[in-house]
Amino acid sequence: MIAIWKYHKIPFLFFVASCIFYIGFAYHITRTDTAQLLLLYIALFLFAYKIIKTSGFNFKLLVLFAIAFRVLFLFAIPNLSQDFYRFIWDGRLILEGFNPYLYTPDSFINGGKFPVDSAQELYNGMGSLSSSHFSNYPPLNQLCFVIANLFPGQSILSSVMGLRLVIIAADIGTLYFGKKLLERLKLPSSRIFWYILNPFIIIELTGNLHFEGVMIFFLIWSLYLLHTRKWQWAAVILACSISVKLIPLMLLPLFFLWFTSNKLKGQTEKLGFLKLILFYTIVIATTLLLFLPFFSMEFVTNYSKTVGLWFGNFEFNASIYYLVRAIGYAITGYNEIAIIGKILPLISVVIILGFSFLKQNNSLPKLATSMLLALTCYLFLSTTVHPWYIATLVILSIFTNYKFPLVWSLAIVLSYLAYSNTTYSENLWIIGLEYALVFSIFVWEVFIKKRPLVS
Repeated sequence: MIAIWKYHKIPFLFFVASCIFYIGFAYHITRTDTAQLLLLYIALFLFAYKIIKTSGFNFKLLVLFAIAFRVLFLFAIPNLSQDFYRFIWDGRLILEGFNPYLYTPDSFINGGKFPVDSAQELYNGMGSLSSSHFSNYPPLNQLCFVIANLFPGQSILSSVMGLRLVIIAADIGTLYFGKKLLERLKLPSSRIFWYILNPFIIIELTGNLHFEGVMIFFLIWSLYLLHTRKWQWAAVILACSISVKLIPLMLLPLFFLWFTSNKLKGQTEKLGFLKLILFYTIVIATTLLLFLPFFSMEFVTNYSKTVGLWFGNFEFNASIYYLVRAIGYAITGYNEIAIIGKILPLISVVIILGFSFLKQNNSLPKLATSMLLALTCYLFLSTTVHPWYIATLVILSIFTNYKFPLVWSLAIVLSYLAYSNTTYSENLWIIGLEYALVFSIFVWEVFIKKRPLVS
């Protein structure tokens, strides 16, 4: 400790200040405390920037800081999201022998049944939207819920601690493979800290218990294996990422030119195409195998219906969709989400296919760039963009020179201002400010400055 203070006084002072602010964020703030939330969030970004810049990129010191910040949240009940109540419910339901894809919480509680410990408290906490729908969390995500509920103790806090330890472990894994991948690409390994020390990542994943962190761990591990030419294992690990969150499914077309390009590893196009088919086969087969313990025709119906709801029923923190919705209101006088919500995903598919077949994704930086831009376009066109959705953009950005995901990770806190009123209604001027910042940097970097892929 004395040595740290002697040689790293400034970053250590910012570390102590950050600890104080993270404790305040974790234990004393609610999402309705909008002024405090904004001030703490912005201050933590400033502190993180100063820590990284003044530390001389001392790797061990920054890793110590990153882990310490996460541990501070260990005993905190999430205060910006209620999703964790459903996570705990699903995990406990599986331990009681129930398939979480076949029963809604409402079907139990409204029937006077309490299938798990603290059932009523979990039911009340998750809210009516979650309790009325079947689970939409893929099987490896469910396994994480089960593991968390094996943590000693039967309280909600003990399960929260279990969930948090799983996510912290995943972040450490992302740190490990992210650093190794950056080194293989001959990029500064210090770039990983723009993800691992990012207050947005710490608060949304470790703090609010969103499992994008686990999905990202498997995704980065898969990309590392792909770069080391272990493409069969890369396919298995990518399937694990899909089995935590479905988002990586939309990235599958982007691997086309990685395998089929004649320049890749000196292989023929025919051999590359064969590898591509085998890669896709392994990914799909592994994913289906992970779903197999829960499989039934009822599961297929319930799961597809629940996932489909996100495209045609929900709206939050959208950008292009809100503009199109306004036009729809002006023409028809009604909210046309049922129609618009089906058209925008089709546009996303076209964009992803464009990145797949028109971009030379035959190097890791090029592949990461296509993934980043394809997912960005998908989110720009989405009807619902919760803050934690952009975590994948932040990790992919460190393998490119694009900085707009970092700007978005700061600006997206504005979406929490919707909780400042009892009806949780969004102020479209605030949403407009958020996206004005993001679109400005995006257009500058992608279309005007046209930043190179790597330094």
